[in-house]
Amino acid sequence: MWACPVLPVAGLLLSLLLASAYSPDDGCALNTTVVATEELATPTFASTEYTTSIVDSEFIVTFTSYYTAEARDGFVSAALQPFSSWSIVPRPNPGQQYPSDFSLVRLWGEDPSGALEALRQHRLIRRVTPQRKLTRLLTFAGDDPTSSRSGQSCVWETEWKSRRPNKASLEDAPAGRHWYVGRRLMRALPRQVTSALQADVLWSMGHTGKGVKVAIFDTGLARSHPHFKKVSDRTNWTDEKSLEDGLGHGTFVAGVIASSSECLGFAPDADLYVFRVFTNSQVSYTSWFLDAFNYAILKRINILNLSIGGPDFLDQPFVDKVWELTANGVVMVSAIGNDGPLYGTLNNPADMMDVIGVGGINFENEIARFSSRGMTTWELPEGYGRVKPDIVSYGSGVRGSALHGGCRSLSGTSVASPVVAGAVTLLAGAVSHSYVNPASMKQALMASAQRLPGVNMFEQGHGKLDLLRAYHMLNTYKPQATLSPSYIDLTECPYFWPYCAQPMYYGAAPVIINVTILNGLGVTGRVVGKPTWHPYLPHNGHFLEVSLSYPQTLWPWSGYLAVRLSVAREARDREPGFAGEAQGHITLTITSPATTLQGESLMHTVHLPVKVAIVPTPPRSRRLLWDQFHNLRYPAGYFPRDNLRMKNDPLDWNGDHIHTNFKDMFTALRSSGYFVEVQGSSFTCFDASQYGALLLVDSEEEFFPAEVEKLQADVAERGLSLVVFADWYNTDVMRKIKFYDENTRQWWMPDTGGANVPALNDLLSPWGIALSDEVLEGEFSLADHKVHFASGSSIARFPDDGLLVTRDLNNQGSEVVHGSSTVLSDVPVLGLYQTPGGGGKLVVYGDSNCLDSAHMQRDCFWLLEALLKYATSSAAIPPFTYSEHHRPHPPALPQRMDGNRLHHYSRVLDPQKPFKYQPVPSCPQLIWAKPRPINSSDSSHIIKLPSRGVLSQPGPDDDITVLDPHSLPSTVLDTEDSNFLLLFGLAAVVALLLWVFCRRRKRPRGRRALILSKFPVV
Repeated sequence: MWACPVLPVAGLLLSLLLASAYSPDDGCALNTTVVATEELATPTFASTEYTTSIVDSEFIVTFTSYYTAEARDGFVSAALQPFSSWSIVPRPNPGQQYPSDFSLVRLWGEDPSGALEALRQHRLIRRVTPQRKLTRLLTFAGDDPTSSRSGQSCVWETEWKSRRPNKASLEDAPAGRHWYVGRRLMRALPRQVTSALQADVLWSMGHTGKGVKVAIFDTGLARSHPHFKKVSDRTNWTDEKSLEDGLGHGTFVAGVIASSSECLGFAPDADLYVFRVFTNSQVSYTSWFLDAFNYAILKRINILNLSIGGPDFLDQPFVDKVWELTANGVVMVSAIGNDGPLYGTLNNPADMMDVIGVGGINFENEIARFSSRGMTTWELPEGYGRVKPDIVSYGSGVRGSALHGGCRSLSGTSVASPVVAGAVTLLAGAVSHSYVNPASMKQALMASAQRLPGVNMFEQGHGKLDLLRAYHMLNTYKPQATLSPSYIDLTECPYFWPYCAQPMYYGAAPVIINVTILNGLGVTGRVVGKPTWHPYLPHNGHFLEVSLSYPQTLWPWSGYLAVRLSVAREARDREPGFAGEAQGHITLTITSPATTLQGESLMHTVHLPVKVAIVPTPPRSRRLLWDQFHNLRYPAGYFPRDNLRMKNDPLDWNGDHIHTNFKDMFTALRSSGYFVEVQGSSFTCFDASQYGALLLVDSEEEFFPAEVEKLQADVAERGLSLVVFADWYNTDVMRKIKFYDENTRQWWMPDTGGANVPALNDLLSPWGIALSDEVLEGEFSLADHKVHFASGSSIARFPDDGLLVTRDLNNQGSEVVHGSSTVLSDVPVLGLYQTPGGGGKLVVYGDSNCLDSAHMQRDCFWLLEALLKYATSSAAIPPFTYSEHHRPHPPALPQRMDGNRLHHYSRVLDPQKPFKYQPVPSCPQLIWAKPRPINSSDSSHIIKLPSRGVLSQPGPDDDITVLDPHSLPSTVLDTEDSNFLLLFGLAAVVALLLWVFCRRRKRPRGRRALILSKFPVV
């Protein structure tokens, strides 16, 4: 009997249709069993680590303008005439025949300070800074670069390696890998990233990047590589005599941008300018980049991709040159870094506001685990960081050109960056008007991006790159200013995490939102008058106080608007205390001068909607104050890692903020009902009577004597409790972990230990408490919990009536210094003390690694919560086993290391006189903006919170056309998901027709006609 094959045929058709949708016919069969989820299995991971170091005796002398080599040599000679131990370092590269704005000078001798000061005094010399060496460690985990040489083999690796967290090196197996053993629907990976972003739509319109000059700063490119149509220029800026790519990274990046064969790039007809700035040993110098950047300006480059980055945002000549590049109209795209999932790991220059910083996602539209997270940390000492990355795009399993031909698949934000750079190149060639500049391109990309659900703004920025929406916005673009973020909604979770994680209340430290101003009107601009605050009276806006700070001049293309929000006294005075939402908006006007003599200046008014949640002030016992003022990090000093086992990550550079590497601790405290505020100024500036406890965690800074005095009074008279989580400090260990760079001939000596224990001991001395110079590690049990003690210190002195917890630990300091470790018995690691007279309580623990997500082996959030419960209330003493006696021979107290350079980076010490204190800085005095209320009769002026980014927010003063991203034709808006639904529908129709045909064969002819008559004839 004939069987009707409805399901087999329909299934076959569906699979064929899906394969054709996600795998263009490029001669390579796709393995559709690959799981495209980051934590399950990923393609090859291109891990890129960067280290920077100062080159001994070499200095970059930056001039006020561009001069010929002869003129520059004359200026240096005139400045250094009284000195003999110096020379000008020659720079034989393609830019040597052109004027430049810097020279490289070598000074030798014991003390070059006199020569440096003479250079700085010359009227045509703007700055003198040390030359820096940049070393890149590029690792392809599990990659076989020859596996797809023919273009016929699709290799998808199942190995992913990260250096964070809990790994001693890149080669260690991932400790946190998760394998899914059940069944789940898997999406086939697209064969071409260009297809995933629908670049073929623009290609079909004749746009292929023709006429756009795109620069690739990387490892070079082979002259005869078969994938590229137009390599306009190849230049070498290194000290190696080669233009070839010996590593393959530069070739891959170039292929993602402009390959015309096999693994397609976005802009195959673009003019490629290849800058070889890394040697085959993956070394570069600041001066190489500066010369290459100058050459890029000379060649009038339009787009520049930097798949590089590092934590050193204080390399000022490099930063200045990036500003100069964008000021000259170069759209710079840069990778945000591969240091995720830890927060506070953004790389420079992607963390700069005039640069498009790109994070990575996989083809399931999930944030890639390796992608670095915000916030920016270079502004933390002044208050708070900004939103970065700007956007995210595919960076996991992307195919690009292999070294000598064929294709390979790589992962990393150094892959996501050329994806965006290629898209930007394609867009720049597709729009006809002259408004394409670093600001307008960034505005269009951010406003058109697709927001990823369930992901906060410090992970995704404005969302996933949407090429076609960006094209529509650029085609209809009018010069304007925009804000990033474009609105403030502290009730919107999780996108506005961490702001949405804690409501506001009266008496709290002001909440700081650092907003970026993007000025598409011109490279320079200014704020007209003063920004204004418009509270919405029907929406309780009068319960908010707003303070605004901003620069008078915006350059290049950008600026900032620092918004500080506080709850007004009126909210507290309402019985029983106001609980609800408050709304309003901030208005500011930007103007830019005319770009031509006959032109007129441009002006644009933008609005920033504000919405916050307010609750009654919580009880004192639930309010905690986090000390941020005394946390220091790299750059510029050498502040070493807290966990000495983590040798592959020597620097403490994540900001030590509750929203960066202490994010998980903050989340745990909020889950337990605590409210955590940040103290960004000295201890002389807060009211201790409002807080249950002050948290001092991993402090590297010194303390003013006035702070020590005030804190003693706060504990004794105001009942403030003090909770200290310290780290190691031992001068012998510090000398041991210094390192000497053979290439730069420079010693790097730590400026402090994991924490500044001598300073902490000064702070704790009024109570007879001190930490030792022992460096200890080990594991032990505490109240049925396992505890990992990682490179911590012990307690050397404690009051006789205090409580001490002791454990047996390994002497890690002896292992580091002498190569062998011993076990120390009954080491005091935790102390609890109730001060006399009903004052506050003191809690001291010797290790902070269990709170710090950077190198956490095992968290101790439970311990912190137990200690806070004891410290902030009348709760019983935690049920630990306490020692009945103190150590008979307490260890020595650590002494500050002679010759350290902490005073150069400290806000407490005099930079000119080590161990001398600066005057205590005055406490911040905010000037609140005068409110201009909008009541119910003015409801038309209320600015609604946007559901997604748009280039212009509507307002009564706007004269710029509002661009609506939803007005795209449906044929242009098709995405992978809509394609999937369409094809699924086609397969369903085929199955239905087969079913009808089968029924017709089985039934009598009369019944068959009756059934068919139910369907309309077409």
